[in-house]
Amino acid sequence: MSRERRRQRRAPLIPRARGGRARRAVLVLLGACAAALLLAGQPLVPTARSLAFHFATLQAGELLKGLCYLAEEIFHVDSRHHGSFWRALSSCLSPRWHGPMLLVCGSACVALLGGGQKLGLHLILASLCQLLILALGLQKPSAVEMSEMSERSKQNVAHGLAWSYYVGYLKIILPRLKKSMEEFSRANPNLPACRKTWKLHILFPLSCEIYDDLEKADSNIQYVTELTETILARAGIKKRVYKHSLYAITDEENQLWHCAVEYATPLQTLFAMSQEDCAAFSREERLEQAKLFYRALEEILRGSKECADAYRLIAYEEPEEAEPHFLSREILWHLRQEHLEEIAVLERSHPHTPSTALDSAELNLQISVSDLPQPLRTDGF
Repeated sequence: MSRERRRQRRAPLIPRARGGRARRAVLVLLGACAAALLLAGQPLVPTARSLAFHFATLQAGELLKGLCYLAEEIFHVDSRHHGSFWRALSSCLSPRWHGPMLLVCGSACVALLGGGQKLGLHLILASLCQLLILALGLQKPSAVEMSEMSERSKQNVAHGLAWSYYVGYLKIILPRLKKSMEEFSRANPNLPACRKTWKLHILFPLSCEIYDDLEKADSNIQYVTELTETILARAGIKKRVYKHSLYAITDEENQLWHCAVEYATPLQTLFAMSQEDCAAFSREERLEQAKLFYRALEEILRGSKECADAYRLIAYEEPEEAEPHFLSREILWHLRQEHLEEIAVLERSHPHTPSTALDSAELNLQISVSDLPQPLRTDGF
């Protein structure tokens, strides 16, 4: 497999947070419309009259929509708005903004039209159009708008799962993981140690399909032992146990690479939700939430000092055609990257000097005849 194909295989489409391109597009189109209006050479007064009327129409439409929502919310003032009618009103519309804007635009229309009778007829017709649009459901936000609003407010299912996973699990176990790995390394001195792999490797299959037994998912992944348990009192549970499994990954040359690896368990929740009719959670929504879950957790962990350098997130899309050793190859790629990172750190700390025979020998050991990074020992840990 070529280097380019490996890079493509290991680049799942995790979406980045949306930027401000939509707002910039609004400003560009606004400038284009203003320029077109100037080039048209229309008289100032009719143009100002039309603008004022359109603004008044839009504000009337927003007020009407808010009043329609208020007709429902007044029955939930106590349960949803703590008994405050003003809070219910403010949640349906912004009286401090829409009211004054409607008043200003209406006053401008009256001044420009020279009378209120014609303005009243125009507003009645505009209100009729707005109510017709609302009745037909033609003013619903698009899927992109809903997605952006939920992402910005961090109210996605994915954000809740990410914070729950971090606060309820990762924040507890990750700071203690390196100590467990050190204890295991001292108890097994025959296994070569790579400190860069002394972290929890968390698997993120974007399909959300998780195996309870990794050995059944890939025969090149074999269970070795359990690391030292972490026992804590948690949420009323005495002596709650947290533990991790250590696995040996067999590569193409039958060399063993050891690491702690497990699935991100909240993905099981997303998968189960997509199977329940009452959740109304489609497969496409599950995929989107899985990607957002990965991104949200990555952002949370990046800002966590106590969890720094104690984890590695492995996101992947499973191939359409079943490959028996796809998962082990995915994990091995990350382990090799970690070995290369450790070698780079060692080289910066102890630069090689060709004048000594020992350094020359070390240099030869680090040269690989393959285009893939190779471990320094016969098996990796």
